[in-house]
Amino acid sequence: MTTPVCTSASNAATALAPASAAAGTQTFPYLSFSSYVKARQPVLLRTARSLTANPSDAEDLLQTALTKTYVAWERIEDHRALDGYVRRALLNTRTSQWRKRKVDEFACDELPEPEPVAAGDDPAERQALHDAMWRAITKLPARQRAMVVLRYYEDLSEAQTAEVLGVSVGTVKSAVSRALGKLREDPELGIVR
Repeated sequence: MTTPVCTSASNAATALAPASAAAGTQTFPYLSFSSYVKARQPVLLRTARSLTANPSDAEDLLQTALTKTYVAWERIEDHRALDGYVRRALLNTRTSQWRKRKVDEFACDELPEPEPVAAGDDPAERQALHDAMWRAITKLPARQRAMVVLRYYEDLSEAQTAEVLGVSVGTVKSAVSRALGKLREDPELGIVR
């Protein structure tokens, strides 16, 4: 029994091969691994980004695949198939990462109850107080509001606040004092006292 040979395919392969390959010396489209990476990195990075949701993870995935390619660089006979090799390395690496991911959920008989929070440490109450404070601050005159924000939210000293606003330190002290008095009298903040 004879094995059929496709002469048109073998003729096409010889026609596409460079003259130096026919003479016995093999030429590569990329002289070195670094030239390959420089030329093909944007395309390969797009492929990696299609495999992951996070761009940073895609860069890490590509680096891992390129490391595997570098290790096998001398064994790869056909350098025209490098993109396929790297794409396969990307896919295999991503599949391995997916399989190795840690799962932190475990089935149990009883649901764990969260620790009770202290009465004054309720996040909803903190947010309500924060909102009430901002509403009270917006009721202040613009100059007092600016001084309170710089002094207490931006944590500037009285001298720094005076310098930023272009006023004296005494003006800052008196204006902040009046603003705090108005905030103490605000009925919405009465629950805090």
